[in-house]
Amino acid sequence: MASTAIKTIDQASPTIYAYITPNDVSKKGWVKIGYTDRDAETRIKEQTHTSDTKYELLWSHDARYDGGEYFTDDDFHWYLVQSGIERGKFENTGRLSEWFYFGEGNEKQAEELFRKFIFRDYGQIQDPAAGTQYQLREEQADAVKRTLAYLKSGKEPADFLWNAKPRFGKTLATYDFIRKGGFKNVLIVTNRPAIANSWYDDFMKFIKWQEPHMFFVSDSDSLKNTRVLSRQAYCDIIINSNDEQEFKQIAFVSLQDLKGSIAFGGIYDKLKWVADLRWDLLVVDEAHEGVDTSKTDWAFSRIIRKFTLYMSGTPFKAIANSKFSAEQIFNWSYADEQEAKRSWDFNKGSNPYEPLPQLNMFTFQLSAMIEEKLLEGQTIGETTYDFAFDLNEFFAVEEGKTTFKHEKDVKKWLERLTKNEKYPFSTPALRKELKHTFWLLDRVASAKALAKLLENDAAFMHHKITIAAGDGKDLNEEAEDFVSNEKSYDKVRKVIAENEYTITISVGQLTTGVTIPEWTAVMMLSNIASPALYMQAAFRCQNPYHYEKNGKYYKKENAYIFDFAPDRTLVMFDDFANKLLGQGSVSDKDRPENIKRLLNFFPVIGEDEHGTMVPLDATQVLTIPRTILATEVVKRGFMSNLLFANISGIFALPKEIVDSILSELPVEKQGKKDTSATTIDLSGIKMDEDGNVVVPTETIISKKNELFGDKVYDVSAMTTAVETAVGGISSEAHVPLDVTAKIVDVAMDLAKPIIVDTVKTGFDLTNTQADKIEKQVKEIITEKVKAVENDNYRKQFEVKQKAAEEIKMVEESLAEDEIETAIKEIEAKQRKEFERLRVEFTKNLNETIKETIEEQKTVQVEEQAQIKAKKNKDSKEEEVRGHLRGFARTIPSFLMAYGERGTRLCNFDNYTPEEVFLEVTGITEEQFRFLRDGGTYIDDMTGEEKHFSGGLFNEIVFDEAIQEFLNIRERLADYFDESHQEDIFNYIPPQETNQIFTPKQVVKMMVQKLEDEDPHIFEDPDKTFIDLFMKSGLYITELVKRLFNNPVMKEKIPDNDARLKHILEKQLYGLAPSDIIYHIATNYIFSFDAENRISRKHFKSVDTRPAVKEGKLDELLVATFDDLK
Repeated sequence: MASTAIKTIDQASPTIYAYITPNDVSKKGWVKIGYTDRDAETRIKEQTHTSDTKYELLWSHDARYDGGEYFTDDDFHWYLVQSGIERGKFENTGRLSEWFYFGEGNEKQAEELFRKFIFRDYGQIQDPAAGTQYQLREEQADAVKRTLAYLKSGKEPADFLWNAKPRFGKTLATYDFIRKGGFKNVLIVTNRPAIANSWYDDFMKFIKWQEPHMFFVSDSDSLKNTRVLSRQAYCDIIINSNDEQEFKQIAFVSLQDLKGSIAFGGIYDKLKWVADLRWDLLVVDEAHEGVDTSKTDWAFSRIIRKFTLYMSGTPFKAIANSKFSAEQIFNWSYADEQEAKRSWDFNKGSNPYEPLPQLNMFTFQLSAMIEEKLLEGQTIGETTYDFAFDLNEFFAVEEGKTTFKHEKDVKKWLERLTKNEKYPFSTPALRKELKHTFWLLDRVASAKALAKLLENDAAFMHHKITIAAGDGKDLNEEAEDFVSNEKSYDKVRKVIAENEYTITISVGQLTTGVTIPEWTAVMMLSNIASPALYMQAAFRCQNPYHYEKNGKYYKKENAYIFDFAPDRTLVMFDDFANKLLGQGSVSDKDRPENIKRLLNFFPVIGEDEHGTMVPLDATQVLTIPRTILATEVVKRGFMSNLLFANISGIFALPKEIVDSILSELPVEKQGKKDTSATTIDLSGIKMDEDGNVVVPTETIISKKNELFGDKVYDVSAMTTAVETAVGGISSEAHVPLDVTAKIVDVAMDLAKPIIVDTVKTGFDLTNTQADKIEKQVKEIITEKVKAVENDNYRKQFEVKQKAAEEIKMVEESLAEDEIETAIKEIEAKQRKEFERLRVEFTKNLNETIKETIEEQKTVQVEEQAQIKAKKNKDSKEEEVRGHLRGFARTIPSFLMAYGERGTRLCNFDNYTPEEVFLEVTGITEEQFRFLRDGGTYIDDMTGEEKHFSGGLFNEIVFDEAIQEFLNIRERLADYFDESHQEDIFNYIPPQETNQIFTPKQVVKMMVQKLEDEDPHIFEDPDKTFIDLFMKSGLYITELVKRLFNNPVMKEKIPDNDARLKHILEKQLYGLAPSDIIYHIATNYIFSFDAENRISRKHFKSVDTRPAVKEGKLDELLVATFDDLK
């Protein structure tokens, strides 16, 4: 069972232990030397109990040097090997084990060497290796094996993805792949220059000493303080070497530097050598960042390579777009890691996953704090949207101000956070557990406003508040500001080193690719839409961390995510469990199983109906988001668009069907019922099978001909300008960015009047809309121009490569006096080929620009026609929703009158009398079933029988909302409980005028007036009362309470049950004007009497209005009630 307590740090006892297995003949002379941070005997029993092996503990000691610094068994194992002690291997895999051979009778030598080791006595070490031998974990070896298999298969595309969570150990696994793949030229590109050091350090520690002819090459500023080789230094080594061994390079380049190079679309003269080489392998690190943008894709397209390895911990976008097949993906998830940690076979040695903390998610619902706003909704344009709790809006700052828009609510939230004990910072003990935390917001202004409140809050008086933000305004801008990220990282490291308590507030910075071990929790205060960014940010607190204080050793056991939007949080959790598998779509059956597995290692703690924090199961993770939606539906009196689905399907219906059903429903607009709107015109709107609006091809062609006709445009100026631009650069040079821009500007000089101005006039667009079209056209032309440039570049590359190979062949085969002439011939042939390519390039540019402009005529006309059609569709859909809301407002009344626990959308009509259904809604039950389930109809135009699929209601939300309403009805059933601040009628919108419920306070006032006029009126058990026009039953229930609680009545009828029965059967009468109101009122009046022990004979469904008009009320009452005759 997951714990609801917050506990981040635990005391540990790092211990090195040694034991033998005297009964195992195969282990004579061998000693097992391991590590644990718990009791040694306990750990040894875990290793030996499965095989029933008897062991003898030789010794166990603290894993710390004489100076007090802690170490692991890997350090001591290295020392033993360097001291000449043989280390064992597993027979089946050849992997190194923790068994060391000292020889029979010499087992005590292990402890002697241990003592030398802790005093750092290296005198006996025999020629220590310059580096460290690495050993891949099983999952790393599997990743390498699968990637090699795909590489050797020769399949296309030559791409592979490592979908592996942070701390998978990508650098070492990549180096192993490089070695086993025999790659000569390897290029590593990353969005995070700061991680260059980890790549370089691992190379020097594990690889270089084993691969003396392999070099790490980089001109990155991040490595300027290391001994890394520059590109020039590497070339000098090759030139000056007499060694016949083939040299290899692993080049490291940042994506920013790459895109800044002229050769890759930038403006700086650098990294040309990257473009001039044919790479064996391209490694894209942190592939979820900055990849799949046009600039990055274009830059990568200029890297000539044979194979590409992508690495990402959260490649949601790549997998969602089916960029990789299942065969091209290796998966290693958080659940895989934690499962390996929990089920580790200790016979393999120390658990490498042991230091990795477990993630825990606490999700809190704060929407109650702005409940009045939830009821308001918001209108944008012509469409009304349900107000869903929005963290970005909650923490929004007014433009030009430094305080929150909802400052009062934010302060209230902060007070709950620090004083209500279920929240994470509410006690000194909890704040001690969460000494260093990472808070994520959406805007820089919000971060500054929150920092100001925290600094002035007494609960955080010991915390140093740091804002990790640059000049970007929002989360995406900040996440991609890598220079500021590095500065923020250094600042945070310094602040943590100097302060016991810190809070780092970020707007996207430090969310990926950085390690701050001290962070124990992430506060999600932003509506992050990207699952990749959400989970990357969440993993910031999962880094291993340990420290020593007052001679004791502590380590991080748990890390926490605190989120305040459970509807979003749990959807993200679902995505994390099911959308990173790389196996196509996940079935409904497998979804909960995948969530259940993840919950084993990533528990989610949420609030139950009483506000208590409880562990959630897989079903709750899937259902709570829709339960939250259902709650909002009920709060809105069911007048919510969340209830509806597949509205676009209505456009397939003929006008007669629409008029006979939907137009009979009143229109409901944000709390107002508009009975004037009667018909819906859905003509002229066509939809595809997916519910998208379709503009007929003939409509587009007709509009295009109308706008452009047979006009002939003079392109000579553009052609000349392109020829001039291309002619101004060397035939063998890359096209500089300024020349590309010039070509695009020339193209736009032609495209703007032809396309933008014409479309603007033809569709009556605003300047802003026209500017958007101009931007789109320019982007398309730029992309097309760069594609032509890129094609030309590849052809130039091939010409250079061919010339270089021919020159090399000449130098190796001809006599010295023949070489110069032969080379000149090759160079002349190359220049001629370059000139031919330039002519071809110029021609292709002009043709491409003309073709693109012609294509854009159709594209822009189609897009504007689509926009216009979609706007019309959206407007009509809102009309349809308005009528459906008119129906939905009746649902609470039906539920109050006839609803039972078995009521669902699928059987809703079974619980309502047909004549009442028609009277209240305006449509028949058969028509309702048609909207819900669909059915056949005859197309009046063709006489053809067609089928309507129905499904206009969201069944899941509808059913959840019914149950939520019934929950509230039960919760408020005891009207004797004066602690209730509301009653069920707060959730039931009135229907017709005879169902406008009298407010509770007015009812109380009316009854009080009776007592004011006759102070003894409620003392008499023979006194009778009647409500001649019941609507809710509130008047009757108020009379019940006054009579029941009256002291004199209590004396006369002491038994509570008898007194209540007497009041309702002898003293009170009620008449309701309709069947539905009768059931609403009696269900409320007798809500406590589920077993019908009290008679309802004094309450009837009788409309008194005709009798009152005719002056025959007395006769009606006598005829209705036997005891009044």
